[in-house]
This record gives sequence, structure tokens and C-alpha cells, in this order.
Amino acid sequence: MPQQSESERGRCGNFRQALGAFGEQRVVKDCACPKCKRSRSLVRLPANFKCADVICDFCGYLAQVKSASSKRVDRIPKSVLGAAWGPQRERMEAAIYFPLFLVLVTGEQEYSIFYLSADLQEPAMFKPRKPLSETARRAGWQGFIYDMTIVENRAVRLR
Repeated sequence: MPQQSESERGRCGNFRQALGAFGEQRVVKDCACPKCKRSRSLVRLPANFKCADVICDFCGYLAQVKSASSKRVDRIPKSVLGAAWGPQRERMEAAIYFPLFLVLVTGEQEYSIFYLSADLQEPAMFKPRKPLSETARRAGWQGFIYDMTIVENRAVRLR
């Protein structure tokens, strides 16, 4: 993963957070808004904003960004860790899906960006995880996994 500035290291407490921040930074720097096609109009949303990570400051387009370590950047992994299951399940029940940018990063500081539009997603690709145990720091919290095998041929490589 590329070097981080001192302020970015302070903002990101662990490797997964740093990887996520790197992915969001790459998307806002390297990608045009899929809706209005403007370059450099995507901006990062505040941490813990539910179900979205970037917004277009011109047209209001929202998207989720997921980052994953990978040995290869040319192939989407079979699964990717999602976020909280509750908000995702509620949005799915309302037929609301957010587009997904998937940033794959190798140990050699190489990366790729894939894009999956909201209309190509389906409920079966979202798999709830087992809730955290009662002794866990966030007891009862439940996340989900993106099953990318269901949509692997629908994603488009942007970089």
C-alpha cells in the first residue's frame, strides 16, 4: 500500500482502515462521476456515513467504496467484506442499492478499480455474517459479505 501522510496515519488506526482510506482516495482521484461524467467531482464522505463513502459534489451521486488486499488486481475476488448488515438489509427491503467501487491492492503497491452499478446488483450477492459474540468489543454487531461470484461478469474495470 502506498505511503501515508502523518495526518492520514493518525486518522486511520489500523490496516483495514488505512486500506479503506486508500481506496476512497484512489476513487476520488482517478474516477469521474458515473452519472454526470465530471472529473474530480467525487469527494469522500465523513467516516461512518451509512452505506455510502463518496458523493459527487456536482450531481449528488452516492457510491460505496470497498477496498481489499489481493494477489492479483486483474480479477475480482470471490468475496469482499461489507459493512453493517442492518442498514444494508433495510435498504434492500426498500429496493435501494448503492453503486460499488471495488479497489484491489497488492503488496507491491499496484491497484485496480472495478465498478458495479446499482442496477446490476441483486439481493443474493449480500450474505449476512454471524453476529459477533457476547464477549466481543462490539457484541451482537452483524456485518455482511459481498458474494462477488454472482456479479463477477457485471463489474467493469476502470483502472
